[in-house]
Amino acid sequence: MLADVISRDDIRGTYETIRPYIRRTPVIQVDLSELDEVSGASGVSGVSGSGPAATLKLEQLQCAGSFKARGAFANLLLRDVPAAGVVAASGGNHGVAVAYAAHRRGVPAKIFVPTVSAPAKVERIRALGADLVVTGERYADALAAAQAWVASSGAMSVHAFDQRETLLGQGTVALELAGQAGDLDTVLVPVGGGGLIAGIASYFAGTVRVIGVEPDGAPTLSYARAQGGPADAPAGSVAADALAPRRVGDLVFPITQSYVEDVVLVDDTSILAAQQALWRALRIAAEPAASVGIAALLAGAYKPAPGERVAVVISGANMTPSQLG
Repeated sequence: MLADVISRDDIRGTYETIRPYIRRTPVIQVDLSELDEVSGASGVSGVSGSGPAATLKLEQLQCAGSFKARGAFANLLLRDVPAAGVVAASGGNHGVAVAYAAHRRGVPAKIFVPTVSAPAKVERIRALGADLVVTGERYADALAAAQAWVASSGAMSVHAFDQRETLLGQGTVALELAGQAGDLDTVLVPVGGGGLIAGIASYFAGTVRVIGVEPDGAPTLSYARAQGGPADAPAGSVAADALAPRRVGDLVFPITQSYVEDVVLVDDTSILAAQQALWRALRIAAEPAASVGIAALLAGAYKPAPGERVAVVISGANMTPSQLG
């Protein structure tokens, strides 16, 4: 089974390879009632008093502004990079990460992004010296253009989620979290193409409950589970530039079938309320896609049992300060 091929030992080995290039991001424990009080959506969760706590894994502090740096470096360090360099399609964060890793490694990078990509992400890619192409309306359009470039140039494709090395790199989030947070019952993970949740689920391999969280306007994994395999899903949401690739990866899906217990959906109002709550209560700057796990807790899409030890991955912060209000 593929779920056995992407093993905990493989992730540990990958971590040793990429560790000199990434940050060991911190965790903090928060009282969810603090967030609920300032969420801007009165009573969305019913959380009150000194109540449920959650451990936040702060991947928005990662190199290049998101967890994606882990997978980018795994690709560039575990594979043979040709003279033509690397190419990637991205909604934004993966492009920033590949551009950053290529800059650090001194190799050429060409990044394709759709017009929906956030201006902050586009500017970061340019600032890192990558050759940037903005094309098409959605990630799927950028991916088609990137694949055409691979065929014509001989550059190495670094897939945002459906690549073994990408999964191994993203799985190192779980390795760190396990060492930082002690015994966990559950981890809530944002889902777009599924690279992060597949990597995390592969590391925990059923020892921790893994719950995916998606915008209801971009339910890629939910659609796949309903259809029995990757299937085209809607791709609209305030988090569309990071969590709307249209379908989960072919490598990702069987891993999630083995190790992801459930997927919950949150609406845009809840996502934006969670983003504002993280900033107002904790001064954590997180983009909408990174806020979906908190949205699930505050809106009640996921309701922890009494005493349940829950962690939430805050996945990135490539945005402009004006988005925080």
